[in-house]
Amino acid sequence: MASRYAPKTVLAHMIQRRNQTYSEIVAEFVELGGTITERHLRRLASGERAGTTPQTRRTLQRMFGKQVEELLAPYVPEQAAQVVPAPAASGRITTGNEMEVLDMAASRARAFALAAQSGLGSEAMEQVYDDVRHAATAYPQRPLPEILGQLVETQDLVFALLESRQRPENHRQLYFLAGVTGGLLAKASHDLGNPHAALTQARTAFLCADNADHHGLRAWVRGLQSLVSYWAGNPHDSVRYAQLGAGYAEQANSTTSVWLPVSEARAWAALGNPEATRAALERAEEAWNSVRNDDLDDMGGLCTFGRNRQLYYAADALAWLPGEVDQAQRYSSQAVDAYTDQNHPEWAFGDAAGSHAAMAITRIASGELDGAADALAPVLTLPTERRINGVVHSARRVHQALRQSGRADDARELQEEIETFTRTPMQTFNR
Repeated sequence: MASRYAPKTVLAHMIQRRNQTYSEIVAEFVELGGTITERHLRRLASGERAGTTPQTRRTLQRMFGKQVEELLAPYVPEQAAQVVPAPAASGRITTGNEMEVLDMAASRARAFALAAQSGLGSEAMEQVYDDVRHAATAYPQRPLPEILGQLVETQDLVFALLESRQRPENHRQLYFLAGVTGGLLAKASHDLGNPHAALTQARTAFLCADNADHHGLRAWVRGLQSLVSYWAGNPHDSVRYAQLGAGYAEQANSTTSVWLPVSEARAWAALGNPEATRAALERAEEAWNSVRNDDLDDMGGLCTFGRNRQLYYAADALAWLPGEVDQAQRYSSQAVDAYTDQNHPEWAFGDAAGSHAAMAITRIASGELDGAADALAPVLTLPTERRINGVVHSARRVHQALRQSGRADDARELQEEIETFTRTPMQTFNR
């Protein structure tokens, strides 16, 4: 029986009225095709968390007969007279979307496999790995609103597993996965324009990397910190984080040994130092001679750094430097071409947009205003859910280049289009 504390949310009140324990609610939740941990449910009921995936929202609504916004609202005593619906009967799920049914069935199987073991076996650990790997590969290619809720729940699951009794041999693997999910959420916080939250997630991710004793993961988190600092307008911090990770990258010999120096290069470029920029770009190219993928690279997606991203970073760096226009044009052209194929495993909408912005800046420097407008056109048509922080900042850099070109009057229409685009970044959405 649920304890008779004063409920903080309507959800907590309704759980009390149903005279069920949280573990019983979770079991019913899984039976209806949802996936949730008891810890996550308790945090929702206590008002500590409000983020939910679409699947979690649907299942809660089926169970309690109310919209999630109403369930998570503060409870007031006047609501006590409301009738609590009986538990939803299990049975055949009917929907017009067969893929949704299959996803729900897979989530139920996943939750059952994890809940059925007091200590993670090989199959359950493989499932957790698969969840994190899926998030890493989906992140660069899908709009953040589509994956953020699942990413938060995955982190919640990994933290809950670390806090529960597990076999000692599982702890290092779980800390590795906690570091990866923390890094992905650091990127998500950055993409939503919250560098403070991003660096907080990154610090925790680095702690997890330490507990996992994983050099590649340590270097990767330093790369994320460098990225966040660069876009937050703190290039000195960006250089510092890239250099802090260099030793770990050298020991790992993973693709982070390319990512860190090329990240350092564009921070140096933002500081107006062409010599340090060129030296860092050369170190990044040389690093490919000793790269061997580690288990972090094997996650794919945001967890690895390929040549396409190297082209984009180099173009982004050189676009800062007036004396490197020819090189910047060459790299930006190669980067745009590299991101043409949206079916390529390395395709990422944010990096593709950044490549087009770098090309626009180099064309402005060459006096090609029409060419700059053509280069930026694919960026300005991105839907709101893909206007992440880095994309918006890249567009603003093009606007700045136009102002500084001395031909702002000739490019007034393009400037106005950029201003309209940057006024509606991705900020809030239904989770």
